[in-house]
Amino acid sequence: MPRATPRIGFDVIARASGCVDARRARRARAWRPRASAGGGDDDAARADDGDDVADVVRTARAGVGGIEWATTSTREDARDGATTAARVCIVGCGPGDPGLLTLRAFQLMRRADVVLYDRLVSNEILNLVRTEARMVYVGKRAGFHTRTQEEIHALLSAFAERGALILRLKGGDPLVFGRGGEEFEFLREKNPDVRVEVVPGITAASGVGSELGIPLTHRGVATSVRLLTGHLREGARERGEDPVDFAVTSADADTTLVVYMGLGTLPRLSEKLIESGFPRDAPAVAVERGTTVDERRVFSSIEHLPEAARECELVSPTLIIIGKTCVLSPHWPYAAGVRVGVDGVPRWIASSGSVRAPEDLNDWRAWLDVDLTCTRHESPAKVIHADGIL
Repeated sequence: MPRATPRIGFDVIARASGCVDARRARRARAWRPRASAGGGDDDAARADDGDDVADVVRTARAGVGGIEWATTSTREDARDGATTAARVCIVGCGPGDPGLLTLRAFQLMRRADVVLYDRLVSNEILNLVRTEARMVYVGKRAGFHTRTQEEIHALLSAFAERGALILRLKGGDPLVFGRGGEEFEFLREKNPDVRVEVVPGITAASGVGSELGIPLTHRGVATSVRLLTGHLREGARERGEDPVDFAVTSADADTTLVVYMGLGTLPRLSEKLIESGFPRDAPAVAVERGTTVDERRVFSSIEHLPEAARECELVSPTLIIIGKTCVLSPHWPYAAGVRVGVDGVPRWIASSGSVRAPEDLNDWRAWLDVDLTCTRHESPAKVIHADGIL
């Protein structure tokens, strides 16, 4: 018998949806963002009026024109036409390169009914979501939130109450500065009957570091790595919290510092690290839109990196890596032993574009057509332990 799947009517999310690109707009005529005044500001184009979330939540909970059960054979969660329990999957999409998606993330993207996605999720990745899924943009950036965290919680709860398979797509890993833990905790308390799954993603520190050949730890060079954020949470300043002070107390010459969302605090971070005794010529790199074809890199020292980032006009998302392992990168542009900014050595060197060969940029597309159906027996015919063949 055909299986049942929830369909989220457009009237539930019409005013909260954003268009991914022209192709998706043609496939779903309702997804048309307002053009921004500047022509190209995705956040502004996808933004909605403040009352829209409340309208969406009320409509979803009322079920008026909202979720209707339609027969399809694409879902495995229902049997004999019965409706399924709601599921919310909080999924990490990696640092930007679609090839760094996990197989589990791709599987869920092909089955989701509703997708709430952040601004750091690229169009290439969003276009892997199944055509019938409804897209809801909930992106944030410093000083511009299309949705507050409370509104995102309300949307997740409302859609979950209607029995949908909801995908919460986040850049990087959802539990590394992604607020995925807050959403997971909220859903467990607010919707205890809803199945909640967290799917890990490759966090930016690993993705960018690996792409540039910068080890986060390295024997004899860096014995530890610290992941830090340059953002303050609401009310943190009033409580005396300061991410820069924490970074300085966490730093030592044998530690690799990785700062997420740190452009705004980079000048103070540089100054305080040097004041605390950190070598002013410590190698550092700032990477904008890492692992993508739009990547930009600025190599420098911690002393000159703030000026370099400003002069090169780096914008978010930018990851900052500070430490001796930076010079192990094959892309480190300075000769061994030279001091950055001394004796005519440039204070910074910038480069752009993917570091991978052009023919490798889209090789991730090849596996999309691979038949992943397992034809093997559930148990292997013969088990060979690695120790047995050494």
